[in-house]
Amino acid sequence: MMEARAIWALGAMSGTSLDGVDAAMVLTDGETISAFGPARYSAYSENESGVLRAALGRWPGEPGVDEAAEVIHAAHVAALAGFDGAQIVGFHGQTLAHDPRGRGQTHQVGDGDRLAQALGLPVAWDFRTADVTLGGEGAPLAPFYHFALAKWIEATTPVAFLNLGGVGNITWVDPTFDKPEDEGALLAFDTGPANAPINDLMWARRRVAFDADGALAASGTADDGIVGAFLDHPYFYRVPPKSLDRDAFTTLASAVADLADADAAATLTACAAAAVARGLEHCPTPPDRLLLCGGGRKNAKLVAEIAARSGIPAIPVEEVGLDGDMLEAQAFAYLAVRVARGLSTSCPSTTGVAANVGGGRLSAPNDPNAASSLF
Repeated sequence: MMEARAIWALGAMSGTSLDGVDAAMVLTDGETISAFGPARYSAYSENESGVLRAALGRWPGEPGVDEAAEVIHAAHVAALAGFDGAQIVGFHGQTLAHDPRGRGQTHQVGDGDRLAQALGLPVAWDFRTADVTLGGEGAPLAPFYHFALAKWIEATTPVAFLNLGGVGNITWVDPTFDKPEDEGALLAFDTGPANAPINDLMWARRRVAFDADGALAASGTADDGIVGAFLDHPYFYRVPPKSLDRDAFTTLASAVADLADADAAATLTACAAAAVARGLEHCPTPPDRLLLCGGGRKNAKLVAEIAARSGIPAIPVEEVGLDGDMLEAQAFAYLAVRVARGLSTSCPSTTGVAANVGGGRLSAPNDPNAASSLF
């Protein structure tokens, strides 16, 4: 293994909310965090979001995939250019389809070789395929970074990072362990749909991207019958680790179709919160607090519902000195360094894979050995 030395890594994330590209730098050796660097958000145009949305659920070679790949490439070149001092890039790409249990496949559109040439930097990418190939869920992938963050904030008792993106995912962390791969250090899984059904509802009915601050949901009344039926889905009875595709719960749209806008928003918000509360039942011990990241942490109604249903304080990660908007982009910067060093990026307790896996491919501009000079 290469001798550890902290380098500046630049990570990028385009999530299931389809709103834009987050880019952020982290100074890290792939194990500990030394410093956080600059960050930038680049929004997709309405046309770009539309191209990506049209390709959701598609697999390589299917209609719309090539067009989505072009959007992702151009958007990432633009978003990642101009970060001074970056030595390696972590490129997640855009998840279009994810079915590890059925097809045994996951599909993130984006070409790391092409991006490396465009940026003139080594690029770590295709983080999920190796895990899925070896029987894992391929998601979530931020847990190893969450472990490093728990050390950074000097947590001494179990905490949980709850990312509220299109899909919700949780990482339970016991910071008393030395490494994320240690048995008992982590448990991670997707809790269920989070922002995606709410965002889709808002776009379909009001042509706005999301329910700002949860205001519409707060003005409505949740349908408890729909929430109860939602919790009967087989997914919630599966023992984690487990993961979801963004559109795994498409029946929610039809379930709220006859409700008024406010009641529909309230019901979908209640479903997202109920999924988190149900997920917390799988944790080895209740975490002391839920540290919220992702866009959903700005939805006051959703956050209040989660706290009420779980009985656990739910606070944005900003309250412990972190950046909730950029945490996932930072995670892929961190994972890029782990890929370059040959360290594992997932393990049985995070994706259900049989053994620790070092996922990701490394592409370097012109010189395939260029990454070796990083350390």
